[in-house]
Amino acid sequence: MTTMTEKPAPTEPIGAEAGAQGFDDLLRTVEELDTPAGFKAELIRGKIVVSPWSKLRFLRPMRSLRRQLEDHAPAGHIVETSPFLFRFPAVERAYGPDLYVADESAFDADGRHADGEALSLVAEFTSVSTRDADWDEKLDVYGRTVPVYLVVDMEGREITCFADPSSHGYRARKTVSFGAPLAVPAPFDCKIDTAAF
Repeated sequence: MTTMTEKPAPTEPIGAEAGAQGFDDLLRTVEELDTPAGFKAELIRGKIVVSPWSKLRFLRPMRSLRRQLEDHAPAGHIVETSPFLFRFPAVERAYGPDLYVADESAFDADGRHADGEALSLVAEFTSVSTRDADWDEKLDVYGRTVPVYLVVDMEGREITCFADPSSHGYRARKTVSFGAPLAVPAPFDCKIDTAAF
């Protein structure tokens, strides 16, 4: 396994011929990885990618967002930052979002990878090592099934809300600078105060 602190590190390719069995094998490999403290492993672009967890300065915005979303989460959904992977088998991907809102029943299973269909919102806090995946790969995958995707651009000091998923990706997008309120549509129907970001 290769780890880097500046850029995500791909370690295992998925061949086009790998199919569902290859995806399951990679999920097991991710589960068995002994990643260094402060790192997480995801399946991005068909590879196991090890990247660092968020920087310390991301804590306050994450906590603020989490607290605000808790009051507006759909019934039976929880707001979390715990390090779990959500799998998207149709596209052979598995991501560990920085913050997510998901149906609590998704965590009743014995496995270590929750179903991506359980997600009602995902928030990714961009950094040098995750920026490309957050704005490209994850936007495409989340845009087909997850009702709301928030990209918190810590370098650009702005937050973007994507909503209304479809087979071609999100149909709605709204960006505001930190300090301005951000409207988050159904199933949340709330405004996020970004002053703490």
